[in-house]
Amino acid sequence: MTATQAHTLWTGFHWAFFINVQGLIICLRRFEAQLALGNLDQAQIELKTATELLVASGASMELAGSFSRQEYEHEVRQTMTPPKVQANNFSGLMSWEHAALMQVWKRLRLTFENLPPSLHGQHQEFVQAYLSLAKAHRAVCDKFGGSEGGSLRFEGGCAVDTLDRFSESRRALIDPH
Repeated sequence: MTATQAHTLWTGFHWAFFINVQGLIICLRRFEAQLALGNLDQAQIELKTATELLVASGASMELAGSFSRQEYEHEVRQTMTPPKVQANNFSGLMSWEHAALMQVWKRLRLTFENLPPSLHGQHQEFVQAYLSLAKAHRAVCDKFGGSEGGSLRFEGGCAVDTLDRFSESRRALIDPH
């Protein structure tokens, strides 16, 4: 695979990931609105769609890393450091999508804690889809050396350990039980 191909895979599937996250934000806001109106059938549809978007996000993450570690280190990683980007600690955490999703998840925490019984099954599928996404993200990070050192954002420590902590805190927001 050429450097251009690896970088194209990385950026293309990250864009797909962010598009899926944008859809997830919309679905969760619609889920919240439908619950407030007492429309449980429609709320279930929105939560099911949000689940499917999480699954698609996980697939995008896996595909974003479908090239060698050597290609990542020599061609992709350097595109995420100065002078290619302005930040010294470039990360997806910096995206507006991440911030918006975390706001929605924080707002929905009590909602998820007090869901009507008819939504419990779909909610558990939603949580499992998130855990699958987190596992995919961790696997890509690990493949590219995240078990051996820090990330672009957190140079010290172990990047996969950091991802594990983030994953657990986010899981606690959507699965407060």
